[in-house]
Amino acid sequence: MTDYIPFGNDESLTREALPLEGRDEASLPPPGSPDIVIARAVPPRPITEVAERLGIEPDQLLPIGHDKAKLPHDFTASLAERPQGKLVLVTAITPTPAGEGKTTTTVGLGDGLSRLGHKAAICLREPSLGPCFGMKGGAAGGGRAQVIPMEDINLHFTGDFHAITSAHNLLSALIDNHLHWGNELGIDPERITWKRVMDMNDRALRHLTVGQGVPRQDGFDITAASEIMAILCLASDLADLQRRLGEIVVARNRDGAPVLARDLKADGAMAVLLKQALAPNLVQTLEHNPAFVHGGPFANIAHGCNSVMATRSALSLADIVVTEAGFGADLGAEKFFNIKCRQAGLVPGAVVVVATLRALKMHGGVAREALGEPNPAAVRRGARNLARHVENMRDFGVPLLVAVNQFDQDSPAEHAVLREACDALGVEMVVSSHWRDGSRGSEALAERVAALLDAPATRLSLTYGDDVRLEDKVRAIATRLYGASDISLEDKARRQLEEYEAMGYGHLPVCIAKTQYSFAADPAMTGLAAGHVLPIRETELAAGAGFVVVLCGSIMRMPGMPRRPASAGIRLDDHGEIEGLS
Repeated sequence: MTDYIPFGNDESLTREALPLEGRDEASLPPPGSPDIVIARAVPPRPITEVAERLGIEPDQLLPIGHDKAKLPHDFTASLAERPQGKLVLVTAITPTPAGEGKTTTTVGLGDGLSRLGHKAAICLREPSLGPCFGMKGGAAGGGRAQVIPMEDINLHFTGDFHAITSAHNLLSALIDNHLHWGNELGIDPERITWKRVMDMNDRALRHLTVGQGVPRQDGFDITAASEIMAILCLASDLADLQRRLGEIVVARNRDGAPVLARDLKADGAMAVLLKQALAPNLVQTLEHNPAFVHGGPFANIAHGCNSVMATRSALSLADIVVTEAGFGADLGAEKFFNIKCRQAGLVPGAVVVVATLRALKMHGGVAREALGEPNPAAVRRGARNLARHVENMRDFGVPLLVAVNQFDQDSPAEHAVLREACDALGVEMVVSSHWRDGSRGSEALAERVAALLDAPATRLSLTYGDDVRLEDKVRAIATRLYGASDISLEDKARRQLEEYEAMGYGHLPVCIAKTQYSFAADPAMTGLAAGHVLPIRETELAAGAGFVVVLCGSIMRMPGMPRRPASAGIRLDDHGEIEGLS
């Protein structure tokens, strides 16, 4: 294909409908090729050309090589007074090993909107090295709906994770240094809550004994779970970043009063380490459309959304911005609304709930090895999981539709069953083949999303108010969104919540950390879990980020690796090229 269509409203800017550099579609690797092979077959365009599509001049960028750039702080500050575009949230059903394709759909939808002539951009999170080398793999999309340079994005990228890790561990070192030099603040070593972090799955580091002279218990979380990561993703500018860093509660003193990072005079140096990391990253899709990839909190143990800085910048530069929230809608989308939108004042104009027939069949009781066989009855059973997510999203008051991320082995009978289920729910369903066909396969989805955005502006309805007790905020999410009958708090968790309220933090939203594989805290309860009691074992105060973390069941903030980690298949070939990264 060699047709050209206008990009956005500027007729002087045109784009190719497929990622062609003097080649046709047949010359691209066939669908089903490894993602890294497809990504490598499309040379990225200079990042200055991609930025130009958004009206960004070369001197308004901080280039990192030829294909990546950051938006400098003076430029992002200048965007504040511009009119804002419309925001689309992409979320999904409960994840399964069969895959849902939320990031792939986000990229495909952004490309599809651009293909139709809209001035569109996408906003994604940065991948963590832990999942890349563990079980999940990377997070740059898949097939012909990817962001590039794929290898860089999935590995060290622009160094943001390193900066977050360094800032976090600087604070850790300053705490122990303060203890070493006399403990002027009277920190109770038994009540230090600030751990250390690293960007890798390493279960051996979960619990450690540290210290010289007087040992104390410590441990590591993964960088994506760090409060510094959440702060970077929720900060509105450099001043807000430094303020939030100072508000971090690291410990209690011997009188029980909170000890802040500001008390240790750590906030300034931490902000210095994070200054460049706070600047949004700009890259491109395979079809050379602009993509902001910035921040990377997990949605099962953190709040699961890309940075406010990137989202706001994109909304000031594009007419439509497509973003995603991690894992299923019960986690990422809930936190997107109740935490990110609450703090940043964002209101999306549409929600896209992604599903695959393969995943629905797993929720309907089909084993992974049998997913290739048509099974309309299993799709019908699994659609109950989709129905819960759809009803939950309706509670937030935002128009929505269901996007079916199409696989080659999907059968017409299964699509018919799912369409019937969606009709019964009163929600539109659109089948999209962006994984195979790029923007050509997502045109129908893009058209329907654009139509949703033409509806009158929505009034966002949050799950709870600021003045609700912390325990009741957790209960509202558990009963209204998870289908639980109630919550069960261990004594430690109940005592912690009461202490936070007494300290003046009762107005904060809650960030529930639980398994992503179920509406319950038990990952084995797939499909439509209902009537369960959500067990709360402990909580953590993230005062700088502006929320309270609630840990459910056996969820860990430092994941482990599977028996055969993905790293076993990653190597350099004879020409020095990376193989096996996905």
